[in-house]
Amino acid sequence: MKVTKQILLANQAWAKELTDENPDFFTRQTAGQKPQFLWIGCSDSRVSPEQKTQSLPGRMFIHRNIANLVHDDDLNLLSVIQYAVDVLDVPHIVICGHHGCGGIRATLDGGVTGPVDRWLENARDVCRAHADELDHLPPDQRVDRLVEMNVRDQLLHLARIDTVANAFAQGRDLTLHGWVYDIRDGRLKPLMEIDRHTDLGRVGRPETVLIES
Repeated sequence: MKVTKQILLANQAWAKELTDENPDFFTRQTAGQKPQFLWIGCSDSRVSPEQKTQSLPGRMFIHRNIANLVHDDDLNLLSVIQYAVDVLDVPHIVICGHHGCGGIRATLDGGVTGPVDRWLENARDVCRAHADELDHLPPDQRVDRLVEMNVRDQLLHLARIDTVANAFAQGRDLTLHGWVYDIRDGRLKPLMEIDRHTDLGRVGRPETVLIES
């Protein structure tokens, strides 16, 4: 059976399961969305946010890119953030990295060219900023610690994006969460949080949750 046909059959089974449990499920979906989360994650095929959180349609507004980066000039991401915060009024934004991220590994190892190379410059900035810690770690641990430091620094970038900074200034209850997903055990592991009360200049490095002692 062709892979595309398998996907279409799986979709039919999924839709039937939902309507068997709740006949008006999809009718209610047409009324609009009120998600609780904006999820900014990696494009890696192993880290689907809905699957690993068992979230039904309508719970998450989602943006994914290689290495879950927050670029100040990424109009796609900036538009997603603006819509999520200003229109959908989401109370939570999650940036989620993951164990063994290929984009982070490429940041450390080099060897990439073209658009991916240019895209990862943001992650290379993170690597340079934390070189004092990263350079003393074995290669595999270095990847995972950079995954964690990348989530930290991207969360700080996010907090300074105009849409988020304005929401904080207005006193809105918006919380930014830095998480990592450990492919080895399927668990989401919180690293840090930022809200309108956080002094961004005093945010330190989080304790590691991916590196096993």
